[in-house]
Amino acid sequence: MEKKNVLVAMSGGVDSSVAAALLVEQGHNVIGVTMKTFCYSEADAQADGPTRSCCGLDGIMDARLVADRLGIAHYVFDVEREFTRDVIDDFVSEYAAGRTPNPCVRCNGNTKFRDLLRRGKMLGCEFIATGHYARMGTDEGGRPVLLRGMDEKKDQSYFLWALPPEMLPRLMFPLGELTKPEVREMARQLGLSTAEKPESMEICFVPTGDYAGFLGKRLGADHAALSPGALVTASGEVIGQHDGYARYTVGQRRGLGGGRSLPLYVIGTRPQTREVVVGTADELLRGDVAIGELNWLATPPSAGDAVRVQVRHRAPPVPARVEGVEDGLVRLAFDDPQRAITPGQSAVLFRGDVVLGGGRIAA
Repeated sequence: MEKKNVLVAMSGGVDSSVAAALLVEQGHNVIGVTMKTFCYSEADAQADGPTRSCCGLDGIMDARLVADRLGIAHYVFDVEREFTRDVIDDFVSEYAAGRTPNPCVRCNGNTKFRDLLRRGKMLGCEFIATGHYARMGTDEGGRPVLLRGMDEKKDQSYFLWALPPEMLPRLMFPLGELTKPEVREMARQLGLSTAEKPESMEICFVPTGDYAGFLGKRLGADHAALSPGALVTASGEVIGQHDGYARYTVGQRRGLGGGRSLPLYVIGTRPQTREVVVGTADELLRGDVAIGELNWLATPPSAGDAVRVQVRHRAPPVPARVEGVEDGLVRLAFDDPQRAITPGQSAVLFRGDVVLGGGRIAA
């Protein structure tokens, strides 16, 4: 294998640790980097003791320990300003508008990989690597394409649709052919301090999981998104009260009360009137979806094309057909109705294992 100069993003978790270790083992010149994405004093004030966040101070220290073990240089890049602008501000504004954002997708597409590419050039690195469970390949014309990870249960290509397409020739995903158990076993065999570290589960800048409290600090506790309003049916019947539409997302059942003949779920929000719309499980089903803020990593589909589309993390890609591409939107019709299509979340289009691209669910 040709020796390459590789900048590897190390979050301090087991996945990025093993990614770096594999690159070293393959003989590449590796530099590790951890990104400081937010104000730790603010995050520490939210949390009581160590958190499972991937990007906190504990993550920096763990990444440095692994880098020392591997004998590679390790740097910390401060991207707090960019992260706040691209990720946190977007997170807050989306919830204020009654949508449910995906900050990890936003970070990858707007902050993390762009900064890695820029800094990598400064450090003489031609390639960027991360611990994502995804793969790189080539199409029939020899052009680089992003592929799903081999482990369907762990595949993380869903989070990568917003990457700048010009980056594809410079990306490496060392874990793409592996499963999570295999990665943990490698970490144990290599004696890495992160081998048994639990996965990060919460949003990195909301380590307690109290995103409504975080929104309150940013928007003010009296903001319309966090203020009481009516629970209504799709026909407009008022059946109760809620404590702020930003606390609810499509598909949610918790917090709607009981005592009804059928369980109710959130099927939408109406920020203009501060209403949360509820309905039955059948009313959660949708036959089509409109996707905006598009980014294509391969040749875009055309009207009539059959694709697979993934509409949430941990949901399998399902068959759909492109109904139209116009006004900056792709409209898809599902082969079978899908549950809880959520505005603000990502929808990613695939042809086989190839990631065609994606966008945000608009309607």
